[in-house]
This record gives sequence, structure tokens and C-alpha cells, in this order.
Amino acid sequence: MSIFQRFFGNSNDRKVKSMQARTARIASLEPQIQALSDEALRGKTVEFRERLNKGETLDQILEEAFAVVREASRRVLGQRHYDVQLVGGMILHKGGIAEMRTGEGKTLVATSPVYLNALAGKGVHVITVNDYLAQRDSEWMGQVYRFLGLTVGVIVHGLSQGQRQAAYAADITYGTNNEFGFDYLRDNLVYEKADMVQRGHNFAIVDEVDSILIDEARTPLIISGPTDDKSDFYRTVDGIVKELVKDPSTYEHDEKQRQVMLTEEGSEKVEEMMAAAGHLAEDSAGLYDAANISVVHHVNQALRANVMYVRDKDYIVRAGEVILIDEFTGRMMHGRRLSEGLHQAIEAKEDAVIQPENQTLASVTIQNYFRLYAKLSGMTGTASTEAQEFMDIYKMDVAEIPTNRPIQRIDNDDEVYRTNLEKNQAIVKQVEECYLRGQPILVGTVTIEKSEQLSELLKAHSFEKDGKTIRGIPHSVLNARFHEQEAGIVADAGVPGAVTIATNMAGRGTDIQLGGNIDMRLAAWREAQIDAGAEPTPEQALSQKAKIEADIADLKKQALDAGGLFVLGTERHESRRIDNQLRGRTGRQGDPGQSKFFLSCEDDLLRIFAGDRLDAIMRTFGVQEGEAITHKWLNSAIATAQKRVEQRNYEIRKNLLKYDDVINDQRKAVFEQRQEFMDAQDLSEIIAEFRTETIADLVNRHLPPKAYAEQWDVEGLKAQVQHYLGLDLPIAEWAAEEGIANEEIEERITQASDARVAEREALLSSDRMRMVEKSFLLQTIDLQWREHLMHIDHLRTVIGLRGYGQRDPLNEFKTEAFSLFEKLLVDLRQTTTRWLMNVEIAFEEPAQPPPQPTFEVHLDPFTGENEVEGGVPDGVAAAQRQALPISALPDGWEDTGRNQPCPCGSGKKFKHCHGALV
Repeated sequence: MSIFQRFFGNSNDRKVKSMQARTARIASLEPQIQALSDEALRGKTVEFRERLNKGETLDQILEEAFAVVREASRRVLGQRHYDVQLVGGMILHKGGIAEMRTGEGKTLVATSPVYLNALAGKGVHVITVNDYLAQRDSEWMGQVYRFLGLTVGVIVHGLSQGQRQAAYAADITYGTNNEFGFDYLRDNLVYEKADMVQRGHNFAIVDEVDSILIDEARTPLIISGPTDDKSDFYRTVDGIVKELVKDPSTYEHDEKQRQVMLTEEGSEKVEEMMAAAGHLAEDSAGLYDAANISVVHHVNQALRANVMYVRDKDYIVRAGEVILIDEFTGRMMHGRRLSEGLHQAIEAKEDAVIQPENQTLASVTIQNYFRLYAKLSGMTGTASTEAQEFMDIYKMDVAEIPTNRPIQRIDNDDEVYRTNLEKNQAIVKQVEECYLRGQPILVGTVTIEKSEQLSELLKAHSFEKDGKTIRGIPHSVLNARFHEQEAGIVADAGVPGAVTIATNMAGRGTDIQLGGNIDMRLAAWREAQIDAGAEPTPEQALSQKAKIEADIADLKKQALDAGGLFVLGTERHESRRIDNQLRGRTGRQGDPGQSKFFLSCEDDLLRIFAGDRLDAIMRTFGVQEGEAITHKWLNSAIATAQKRVEQRNYEIRKNLLKYDDVINDQRKAVFEQRQEFMDAQDLSEIIAEFRTETIADLVNRHLPPKAYAEQWDVEGLKAQVQHYLGLDLPIAEWAAEEGIANEEIEERITQASDARVAEREALLSSDRMRMVEKSFLLQTIDLQWREHLMHIDHLRTVIGLRGYGQRDPLNEFKTEAFSLFEKLLVDLRQTTTRWLMNVEIAFEEPAQPPPQPTFEVHLDPFTGENEVEGGVPDGVAAAQRQALPISALPDGWEDTGRNQPCPCGSGKKFKHCHGALV
């Protein structure tokens, strides 16, 4: 720390100090607020809203509003906000990130800024990491909001359209990032404004902001539907690639990076064979012409399928079906399919039945969804290591909030062993020691598979206790799948002698309290009483609560005497933030605790960065089997390696976001235009403009302005006018007239088309014609946007190759994407015109076709599993959700191991990428 910082503090200290003056003013309001009756306290909400309507700002009423929330919380929940919690609330109100240690009451912190911003009547969204926390917090903190006269809604799986609309109409809405994101996408697929559920993006508070805006943001939110059958094309491409791979000089296979690509010789051979098969676009310059993007994409996928995916290792074929195998557990993953045509390429390779792939209907990245909010804030226990990314991408500043009580946790130096076997033996020994002295211990693992392996070791371990040999250490295993049940187990992880094994994500949102959790034990007792047919009276509940409190106090003393909660990490994550999350589970509210990481030279992080060198050093210094080395320099070296990985991953995420920003600009333009069309009652002027521009395009293409009359393609124009306008006009006779210009022919075609439109409108009626125009226009936008997304996805997979030609792939992508977008606009005009001019008019209402199935996917970056799988009952018509195959993940992620960078350059630590586990 510099002398300047010692006297004046760092920027974070000054920021917090500036807000402490406001907390003092809030405290000064406390006596008069406490003197108010419940009714008068509730009346402050009406008063605040009136003051806002008269021109006061939220900042001007902040201190009074915070004082009101503090008092309401004290009356309703029995919890009074600490001053540091009010400071955290001010950070959130300003659109920043409040970094608060575990156990500092982040859930309560959010109530003050949520209440304040909800007074404006524009809606506040509180984003959680899972449905259980959304439901729990909406009920728990909702007591405060409802007491003050505000309405609260919650968005979870399986709600009907009406229930969603009601939840979004509330002053405060809780839900997960997936629910909010998919509702946004579905709102841009409906055809009536009344079917939309969201009402804007005013203010959002993201709980566990690092998890959602960084970890979850690795994978986009996608809604897709089935496409046409292209089995013959897949088989043709597979046959070409099988012939190709017989010659190793036609491709390069990098096993370390899990990449495979064609050499120049291979590209030439593919181009010859694809041209001979008639699969290259007419008048294209070659295989890598923009018109052949899809062909190149499928060739690359077939190459991956034939070179990188091995039967009985990566997948098996059973009853004609290709079933993926989990690379970590070796289990078959029924119903999971690779995306972007890769699964179909494997099916073609194995001559299995080729299932149709899915086409992206709508997609958005987490980053670009949350940047829709006028004001965005978040809270977490670990954000400072990613502060630069939060500022660069989300314009959110991170503020570290001081703890209410001094931290007493002891962070021990890492212990490094030569092999995993030695490390696991040391871990089991440490768990045994904690168990025997009654010290609760939480063992953190990086994968579910490693949790299960460690569980087996603990079950098989024999040890001495009270003169007896006991086999198996009692323990609980959490795998971050059953959030509600796991919250109950985590709540008891602080009981003396408790042994809990969990992945980093399991049980988040529930504090580990030494001795146990009063509320959860009381709820369990109440449920048991009700199940036994005895509804407990208030007196019985109070009596039982007193007993539980006394028991927990005794258990807490035992746990404290044993040293508090011991957190044991079995491996370093590539991100310091994840390690800090695990450490932060202990030392809650000034309690004592310890943390220690057990590592080996075979761990991924050490193996990649210094495994061989470290192993050689340990051998040189004669480190015996079972011995560990510990040193502060070693901790620093590991932290340095983690920083390098974090910086690389950040740069890759930022670079990928630049690509998505190109599409995001187009997405916003299309969605905004679609919204305008949906809101409009009369689109006849726009339809007429489309028709006029289409006619002008046709005339200019076939009768170029500066060409001689004998150079005109009259027959081509006649055929196109027939195709697009449904008009059989004497264009050849017009063109033969002396001195006629192409402008005059264009005018005659326009007049004829206007007359045809007038005839059709007279038959159908103006009102019905407006309805038909609107319906066709919205359907055409959706159709063209889907095709555009497919082309963009395929463009993304091959654009990196432009770098070999000394051209910037990002600039090339922008250029190509802009050209594709211009084509989309032209196709929109022409297709809408063709449909409206040629459609058969029926006077009876046609039968409604069954709704096309759509699938939603957001992959968990740590497990690779679809987070929106299951949980949706049948019959949810407007928001139908199915955990089915989906496509369109970023470039080539499916070829990457958990700890290897993606071939497209994403570099994410990803179990199964590119839709591999969808």
C-alpha cells in the first residue's frame, strides 16, 4: 500500500466513505419512522409516488425510502439493515456491483434499491441463479414489499401466458436469467401485442452477478424449431469427406487443440468433388465464395465427424441411433444431440437414420440481453477479479463493501502432491481429522464426477473412533441439480462433524451457519407435524423455536470450539473468482474458519502450466511419496497462472462479443421494426412501398437504365413480373414501342399492380385486407430472420479462415453480415409482395394448424447440461417449453475438452460445447 493510500484510502474506500454520510442521515430519520403506525408506514409509498409525479427524483427521496424499508424489514422479518447493507443498497441504486462477503445478507441488501426504484412504476426485475432462489426470495423479501403496498411477481417454469403477464405487470418481478431472456425472445415471435408478456427493461438487480453475467454468458439463449430433411446432402458430403481423409495431406489434425481443418490441397479436392456433385452455387467464385457458406460449414462438420469423433469412445450406435457418451463419466446421454449439423454428420458417417437438425428461430447472448436495461446492477461475493470486464462490457463499477464484523478466517497455503492418488489420500486424512474432532468440513470439487469419486473413497475408508474400527465416513454429496433439497443439506453443513461434498455451484444462495439454520429446522418440524395430522398452534411453534434455538446455540459452541467451518478445495479452478467463492463459504459474520487447497501435479491447471517442471523439482529435492510441498511462492505462482488464464479468457469473450454486437445491431433493428408493424393498424403504405421497390428492382435488373433496347431481357422481366406480381402483361409489346423508356414500362407495371391490389381489396374488404397484410408481413419477417440467422451461424464457423489471407476476420464478418442483412431486406420486400399478390383469397376461416414445436436451450457452462430441461407441463400453449435438441452454438465448441480452448478461439473451460449436450 502506498503512503498516499494509507492516508487517503483507495478509490473504493473513498467511494464507500462518501456514502456513509447518507447512512448517518438515514439513521437520524429512524426515530420518527419508528413512531409511525403500520398504516402510516404503508402510506409513505403513496406519498413517495406523489412526490415523484411532482418532479422529485429517486435520489432526492433515497434516504427516506431506505429508512422506511429498514423499519418495514424490522417489523416484518425481524431483521434491521446494517449500515454496510445500506451502503450496498446505494451502490445497487447507482447501477454498480456491490461485492459483499458470504453471510453479509445480500438478499436483504437488495430490498432498499428494489423498493426505491419500484416507486417509479416502470417495474424492477430481480434476477437469481435458479428457480428455487427466485421463489424463495419472492416470498421471503416479498413480505416487506407487500407490507409497503407494492405488488410482487415471480417467473418460474411452467407458467401460462396470463400468469407471466401478471408477474411482469407487478411492481417487482423475480426470476432467472433464462426465464427473462426466453420471454424476451418469445415476445418477438408473437403476432399480437396482447400476447407479449414483458413491459420493458427499466432496472434489474442481478444476484450472483459474476455467475450470470460472466459464467452463464458463455452460452447464448436460443429458441429453435425443426428444419427440412437434408439426409441426401449429408450423405453426399460424408462420402466426399471419407474419400478425402484417405489422404492425410488433405487435412491437418491438432489433437492438443482438438481442431481439424482442410489443407490447401484438401480444399481444392473438395471444391472439385462438390462442383461435380452440383452442390456449389451457380456463378460462385469457388468453395469459399459467400454463396457457399453452408456447404463449407457442412464439409467442416463432416471432417470433424470422421476425424475427431471415435465410435465407442465419443459415441455408440445402438439400434440405428447415435448416442453420445459423457467423456467424464462414460455414461450414455440419451436424447442429447450435437448441434449445427454435427450429429447428422456422425449419423451419415455411421449410415444411421439421419434425424432433421434444428434451425435457430431467435437467439440472444446474456450480455446483449442485459444491456437492454436502462439501469443494471448486481451483487456477489466475488467480483473484484473481473472488475475490468464488468466495466468494459456492462459499464458497471465494482465496489467492495466492508464486512459488518472483522473476518477471522485463516487461509492456509496450498499443499501440492505429485499424484492424484497421494492428494486424495491426504484429503481423506484431513476429512477424518475434522470428523473426529467434530469440526464441520465442506469439500469443494470442480465436477460432479470428482464428487462421486471422493464419496466412494470416504465410504471405503476405515478409521479408529473410541477404540472401534469404523468403515466409512458419513457425508452428504451435492451436485447442483436439486436446488431446494440441497439448500436444506447446505443449511446443516455447519453442524459439528458434518461432512459435505459439493461442486462450486451446489447450494449457492444458502448460508452455512454454524450449528444449523433455525428457520429451516423449524420449517421441517412444522411440515412433519402437518404430515402427522397435527397442525401446530402458534404457542407450540414458539415453544419449539425456543428449543431449536437453544439446541443450535449449543451446537454452534461445539463447532466454534472445534475451529469453525473447514473449507477444503480439491483442485484450483482456472479462475480465482471460483476459488474465492469456495473460500467465502466459511468465516461468516466474523465466525472463525479455515480454508486449504489440496493440489497435485496431475491437476489440469498445474499440468498445463507447470506440471512436468514441478514434478521434476519435487523429484530433484527428494520429495517422498505422500509428502507435500507448501510455500507462499507456490501460491503466488498459481495465482499468476490463474491471472493469465483469466486475462486470455476475458480477451476471447470480449472478441466474441464484438462478433455478436454486429448481429445485435441487426437484431434490435429487426425486432424494433417488427414491433412497429405489430402496433400499426394500417400497413398499406408500407406494403405499397415494398411493391414499388420490388418493381423498380425487377425493371433495373432486366432493363438496365443505360442499356440499349435490344439489350433488354424482356422475357426475363415478363417471367419475373408473373412470378412476383401474378400479372401476365404484354411487356414484349411495350418494349417494341418506338422510343419507350424503361421508366415508362416501370410505371405501367406499377399501375397494373395497383389495379390488381384494388380489385383484391374490393373482394376482401379493407379491414380484412389490412389484417392479411399485417399477418403476411410479420410471418415474412420471421421467415427471413430465421434464414439470416442460419447464414450468419455458418458464416461464423468459416470466417476465421480469412485470417490466413492477412485479412481481419472481424472486419470481414462485418462486411459479409452487412451484405447478408441487405439481402434480407430485399428478400423481405420481394417475398411479402409475392405472397400478397399471389395468395388465394378465402372467405371462410381456415382451420388453425397445430403449433410448431420450439425448443429452448441455455447450456450450463460448468456441466454442459441444458438448464431449461424438464419442469414444463404439457399444454402450456403460449410459452411451450421442451427440453429437446437445439442448434446454433458458437463456432466449433463441440470439439473442445473441458480445459482446452475452443477452436474458434473462445477458450472457455467447457465440458461439452457447440451444443454437444443439447
